[in-house]
Amino acid sequence: MAKKAEKNKKEGIKIYCDIKKCVACKACELACAIEHSKDRDLSAAIKELPLPRQRRRVSDSYGKKLSIGCQHCEDAACVAACMSGALYKGEGGATMHDKDTCVGCWMCIMVCQFGAIERRIEEKVAIKCDLCPDREDFACVAACPTRALFAGNIDEFEKKIKRGQLCTT
Repeated sequence: MAKKAEKNKKEGIKIYCDIKKCVACKACELACAIEHSKDRDLSAAIKELPLPRQRRRVSDSYGKKLSIGCQHCEDAACVAACMSGALYKGEGGATMHDKDTCVGCWMCIMVCQFGAIERRIEEKVAIKCDLCPDREDFACVAACPTRALFAGNIDEFEKKIKRGQLCTT
């Protein structure tokens, strides 16, 4: 798959997590794995080999729960470290990944400060959040039963913090 200069309707959008609402249920992980399965169906996905992998990870650190995914950093260290050019900045600032160009060197994994890039060892490629390109919304956000995940731009995120709608500590 060649790098495409496609118009991203999710331009400037990131997925944020409200740690006050996250209960580490892992619904976001499951929804993400199903979204990236061949049939996009749970019953079929559990029979796939290799098993579909999620691009989000739920972490519990010091009693705080957090759903972590690619932050699509403006100055992404993973893009700078990618020797094959498989990681690149797409339109709207999203950090994109071309699995056909990836050589599985794992440099991106080593430099990602969020731990948001995983290894797909069977295929010798890295995997990361792709912002659900085949959906209008995000699978992880739609699946979150507590509405801990929020999709929006940085201005919307900051407004929610100022209004006390999101917890950051």
